[in-house]
Amino acid sequence: MSNEQEFNGGFNEVDEEEAIVTLTLDDDSTLECVVLAIYPAGDNQYIALLPTDSDDDGEVLLYRFKELEDGEIELDNIEDDDEYEIAADAFDELLDDAEFEEMDEEE
Repeated sequence: MSNEQEFNGGFNEVDEEEAIVTLTLDDDSTLECVVLAIYPAGDNQYIALLPTDSDDDGEVLLYRFKELEDGEIELDNIEDDDEYEIAADAFDELLDDAEFEEMDEEE
């Protein structure tokens, strides 16, 4: 996993389909990301983010996601390899389901 990256700010609605978040990295640089999904896996919620300046490699960032009582959002790094595997597998399943639904709609 990468170095600690913490969430800064809130969701900025771009349109009904797309939400953008800004991460502040350890070196104080910022990274804007599109929210691909917020989903449950195991005992936690996770968020899948795609950097907007991403080259064609399409690297998706996964974080543990928590909405606090005051409405603030907290993102935590996934430090444990087993937990990361659970989160990544659940995200892959979401993608597979979305592809299946898309194919089904085309018929």
